[in-house]
Amino acid sequence: MKTAVDIVVQRLPHAGDLPLPAYQSAGAAGMDIAAALSKDEVLTIGPGERALVPSGFAMAMPEGYEGQMRPRSGLALKQGVTVLNSPGTIDADYRGEVRVLLVNLGAERVEIRRGDRIAQLVIQPVAQARLSESRELEQSLRGSGGFGSTGTGG
Repeated sequence: MKTAVDIVVQRLPHAGDLPLPAYQSAGAAGMDIAAALSKDEVLTIGPGERALVPSGFAMAMPEGYEGQMRPRSGLALKQGVTVLNSPGTIDADYRGEVRVLLVNLGAERVEIRRGDRIAQLVIQPVAQARLSESRELEQSLRGSGGFGSTGTGG
């Protein structure tokens, strides 16, 4: 069963001819995001470099939701480009242009042009925690075991 949430989107002036975020298949979890670079601009990201790429839209999500900016698997596999702070969080009260922080983890320079699909946006419900301070915590079977404590690894 699909759950839908209504989100108001504002197309910004520099993105008039670009598609708004859109699902590319009926079962897709994420909407593809296009680069809203200027018409003749080519953004080159060298190995190890990062770039903040405009999307050309802003949005108003309802309270209790967030947008998660995630990498596109093909771009990551074929060119080594991913979303640096993945998933990047877009808070429900943010109203500025959505931008994507890309990093090139590959060995070759990558060129991004206007309209290139650079990331995907997943909308998720969120809960805000109410913290209560305590002098000690209830014990668990795991206890304070950290990284790698529940198995032997690879």
